[in-house]
Amino acid sequence: MRFGEILRQLRLESRQGIKKLAPELGVNYSYLSKLENGYIGPSAEFVARVANYFNYDRNRLLLSAGKVPEEILTILRENPDEALTYLRQRFGVAGDR
Repeated sequence: MRFGEILRQLRLESRQGIKKLAPELGVNYSYLSKLENGYIGPSAEFVARVANYFNYDRNRLLLSAGKVPEEILTILRENPDEALTYLRQRFGVAGDR
């Protein structure tokens, strides 16, 4: 699921209108609307604000926004061969070797 879809779901589950939620997150409602509809992507900082506000997993939100959590990037940088082999085996994706 993409970030905007999760954001909309969280907002609706909390029974908040977009105009009420926007100032709570420090943005205007048109920005939230664009996020929810997938017209734009959020910054990592905004993802963290949303995660904190809704008590939602930050790493899951980062991934939904197309951003890789720093701890995962560290693992990939420090262990590229092992990480890629594991992911390819685990998820059945062919490598380019």
